[in-house]
Amino acid sequence: MRLLIVGDPETSASMLLRVLAGLSRPTAGRVEIAGLRDPSSDGWGTRMAYLGPQPGIHGWMTPREALVLAGRLLDLPDAEAARRIDRAIAWARIPASMVIRPVRRGGPPLAQRVGLAAALVADPEVLLLDEPLRALESHERARLLRLPGRRRTVVLASRYPASEVGLASHVALLRDGRVAMLARVADLEAAGLPLSMRGIVSLAELPQSTAGVAIGHPAAARGT
Repeated sequence: MRLLIVGDPETSASMLLRVLAGLSRPTAGRVEIAGLRDPSSDGWGTRMAYLGPQPGIHGWMTPREALVLAGRLLDLPDAEAARRIDRAIAWARIPASMVIRPVRRGGPPLAQRVGLAAALVADPEVLLLDEPLRALESHERARLLRLPGRRRTVVLASRYPASEVGLASHVALLRDGRVAMLARVADLEAAGLPLSMRGIVSLAELPQSTAGVAIGHPAAARGT
């Protein structure tokens, strides 16, 4: 599945992804993924990756240094790490001329490409994307987010759903900490509604929409 999440308030989708990634802690309730409650590497930690608006790459590092570090943190064998790094560099289209130069020389666009590549080195089953790659042109951002891998689940939080056309198969609306609607993008099209906040809210207000699925209140989370 490729799930687009939008929220009211609009920050709630981002907060939910941070909670799922283990970067923020809910003050109540619990997070359970694939039957596991442990966000560490002994639980579901190595089965998912998170990429937010700030990739967290030191400007003095080269793209290759950052990706080698990612492989080491995952305890990958050298040969497997090298294979994944080369594949991630190719997908993220990091220019060969920039691979061994400090990331700061390429500015935010290069840093965001490296952040995506680092997430892909983990080969995650679930990829949590919170407003990533905004420094890139819209067409290139769309290409990069059409990630390879049939077994991969992509969860994308966005404040600008109209810019995510073609990237998601399903859409969820959070309202006051609950899932107000979970629907297929095709349901929007069938109703003659656009993939926009207004269109998503309008679909949620139709009688046949799924409503009121409790997930815990994202606003009740705090940063770790």
